[in-house]
Amino acid sequence: MSSATGGRVVVTGATGNVGTSVVRLLSEDPDVVSVHGLARRIPDLSPPKTEWSAVDLASGRTDLAPVLAGADAVVHLAWAFRPTHDPATTWRTNVLGSMRVFEAVAAARVPVLVHASSVGAYSPGPKERAVDESWPTHGWPDAAYCREKAYLERALDTFERDHPQTRVVRMRPAFLFKRESASEQRRIFGGTFLPGQIARPDLLPFLPDIPGLRVQALHTDDAAQAYRLALRTDVRGAFNLAAEPAVDAELLGEMFGARSLRLPRTAARSAIAAAWRLRLLPASPHLFDAVLRLPLMDCSRARAELGWQPRHTAVEVLEEFLLGLRTGAGEATKPLRGRRIG
Repeated sequence: MSSATGGRVVVTGATGNVGTSVVRLLSEDPDVVSVHGLARRIPDLSPPKTEWSAVDLASGRTDLAPVLAGADAVVHLAWAFRPTHDPATTWRTNVLGSMRVFEAVAAARVPVLVHASSVGAYSPGPKERAVDESWPTHGWPDAAYCREKAYLERALDTFERDHPQTRVVRMRPAFLFKRESASEQRRIFGGTFLPGQIARPDLLPFLPDIPGLRVQALHTDDAAQAYRLALRTDVRGAFNLAAEPAVDAELLGEMFGARSLRLPRTAARSAIAAAWRLRLLPASPHLFDAVLRLPLMDCSRARAELGWQPRHTAVEVLEEFLLGLRTGAGEATKPLRGRRIG
């Protein structure tokens, strides 16, 4: 499917936040003949032209080459965020599992590989200006998520050298949100028992203003559209994906009608580290350190070469996500199951 003709697309991690959006969009594309979703558990979803297979990339028991045989493209999205206290477990899924996918793509002679990288692959960078795709991708070494994303960038460098016949595209999106992902992301970052209803303006009289806490966000459906365009367009290399404006304490304060309270990095990190060590908070202090150092991304290449433009602003993305938090929104897949706490 190198340039918009119909084809068979295999999607790994097809039941997660990004996977459900990519599968739905591709299943509605008249130029796509079929979609094959791979996930650890078969979901209760039946998009048109879509079939499912249960595959656990971490186990290594499944020979992926026959699964990918005949595919015109592979969109590799599978990723495990937890357990954050056991990086060897996430490494098996995220790095070793991805390497198995890359090897299977080569063995099955799949002509197109679109890989989900991340802003987290980037080395620390500026917050006052945006960087393009040439910024170094060495990650933040103390955070497992960033180490894994950066390692796979190097693995793809080798893959492209050894398999130039495969067109490789690397998507580097900002933080991705949609209403249906709210319950999953609450569990991943806030914990199973954190009530989503606290995301209400009347319950948040002030918001912490932490130096360096300025990031970008994007609606998951807008990211999925970029993946679809990458399949249809004869492009290679990396693409930054983010919506405007950048998200900081001032913007969040306006959204919540709350005052910002300056909080030193060390105080915020100490609180997160204590909660993480007590297993009260899944999000690790190492990831917090990384977020404070992530650069802002320039998305000019995606606009110019893919013809991509996000439909949602960052404010709209966050408003939709917060509504999902308060209502316990989800979707009919194991990762995205909805649940309202409290």
